[in-house]
Amino acid sequence: MSPQPKSPVESLSETEWSTLPANAQTVIMHLVEENRQLKLTVSKLQEQLRRNSQNSSPPPSQDKPEQKPNRDEPTRPRRKRGGQAGHAGRRRTLVPVEAVARLVVHRPERCRACGALLLGYDPTPHRHQVTELPSLKATVTEHQVHTLTCLCCGATNRGELPADVAASQFGPNVVSLMAVLMGCYRLSKRQVGDLLATCFEIQVATSSVVNQQQVVSAALAEPVDELQAYVQHQPACHVDETSWRQAEQVKQSWLWVVVTTLVSVFHIAPSRSGAIARQLLGEDYEGVVGTDRASAYNWLDPAQRQLCWSHLLRDFQKILERGGESYLIGYHLKLHADYLLVLWARVRDGTLAYSAFLAEFPDIQCHLRYWLTQGLLCSCDSTAETCRRLIALDTALWSFVTAPGVEPTNNGAERALRHPVIGRRTSHGTQSDHGRLFVQRMLTVADTCRRQHRPVFSFVRSALLAYRAGYPAPSLLPQ
Repeated sequence: MSPQPKSPVESLSETEWSTLPANAQTVIMHLVEENRQLKLTVSKLQEQLRRNSQNSSPPPSQDKPEQKPNRDEPTRPRRKRGGQAGHAGRRRTLVPVEAVARLVVHRPERCRACGALLLGYDPTPHRHQVTELPSLKATVTEHQVHTLTCLCCGATNRGELPADVAASQFGPNVVSLMAVLMGCYRLSKRQVGDLLATCFEIQVATSSVVNQQQVVSAALAEPVDELQAYVQHQPACHVDETSWRQAEQVKQSWLWVVVTTLVSVFHIAPSRSGAIARQLLGEDYEGVVGTDRASAYNWLDPAQRQLCWSHLLRDFQKILERGGESYLIGYHLKLHADYLLVLWARVRDGTLAYSAFLAEFPDIQCHLRYWLTQGLLCSCDSTAETCRRLIALDTALWSFVTAPGVEPTNNGAERALRHPVIGRRTSHGTQSDHGRLFVQRMLTVADTCRRQHRPVFSFVRSALLAYRAGYPAPSLLPQ
C-alpha cells in the first residue's frame, strides 16, 4: 500500500488533498512553487534596498539619507569643537637663528618714560619668525652651441650639449613637479599647465605635459619593477582591487594593489581574475595574504589567507537585518566579531599584552564557530550559504593571530586605493597605454615613499636625473 501524498497547503489535510484530481494537485503545486519563488524574490529585493555601508560594500557616500545615522540624536556625548581637555597643543618650531635667511633686529632707541638714550642688547629677545615664499618666477638658462672651423685643416667642429641638458627644454624640477601634481594631487594635464603659468610664469602646452609624463614614467620603470619582485618574497601582504576605466578597452579594467609594511605596488589589469593575482604575488608565493572573499584568491591555500573581518562584520550585519531565525545568528556573530577586533586594536596600540589576547581568543573563536554552525541550520538559504562558505574557509579566519605582520582587516589595502578612486571619478580613468603605465608607476612610488617617510618629489627628481644622464635609477627598496 503506497503512502498518502503529503499536502503542500497547510489548510488542506492529507485526506482532503488525496481526494483532489491529479490535474488540480498539479495546478496547486505549481501555484505553491510560484508563491515560494515570489517570496524569495521579494526577500532579495528588500535586502538590496537595505544595502548600505554598514552591511555591504558601497561606500558611506552612497548611503541614502534615511540610512545615515541621525546626527540630532548622537549615540555618545558630542564633544565640543577644537582641542579637547588634556590634548597636547602643537606650535610651530622656531628655526635656529643661524639657519634663517635674514635677521632683523627691532631695538628701542629711547626710554618711553624719560626719553633717555638706550644702549646694549637684550640677551634673550622675543623671537618672531615669518615664513615666506621667494619670488615665484622660473629661471631660464640659455645654452649656446658654437660651430667653429679649424684654421689648420678646415674641418667643422660643433659643440655638444650635456646629455641631461639636451634631454628636454624643461629642467628636472619643472618636470618632477608636473609628475607629482598629476600623480599625487590629481590635477589634470590642463590644470598642471595653468598652475605653472600662474605661479611660475612658465608657459607649457598640454601636449608637452603629456610628453614629460611619458618621460617620468620611463624613469620610474626600473624602481617599480624592483618593488614588484620585492613584494613576492614578503612573509605578509594585503591585496585589493577596484574598478578602473581604460579608454582603449571595451570591457572594464581593474586597479590592483599589493601592500606590505614599507612597499605598495599598483597594477592596472584588464580583468579581476585569479591569473592577475598570481601574476602580482607569484605562482610560488609562500606568505600570508590579507584579502576579501573574492573568488580571485581561491587559488591560495586557506592557510595562506586572512579574510577581512571588516567585510565579515558587514556580512554579519546583513544576516542580522534579515530578521527571523537569522537575527539571533547575526547578532551573536557580530557581537563576538566586534569584541575580537576591539581586543586586537588594544594589542596593536600596546594597551593589551599579546599573551592576554591569546588567553581570551579561544573562547571568542569557540563562540564564533558555534554560531556559524547554527547558521547552517537556518531556514534562510542566504544565511546558511554565507555560514557554509565561512566554515569552509575557517583556517583563513584566524591567520592574523599567529602570522607576524598580518592584520585581521584589509583596511591597509583599501586605504591605499582611496586616493586612486577619487582620481578615477574626476579623470574617468586613463586614456592610453602610456597613461596607464604612468598612473600605476606614480601611484606605486608615491605610496611607497609615504610608507618609508621619503619625499616623493625628491625621489622623482633623482630618478629623472639618472634617466637623462643614462645612470642606474635610484632604488625604493627598504634599507
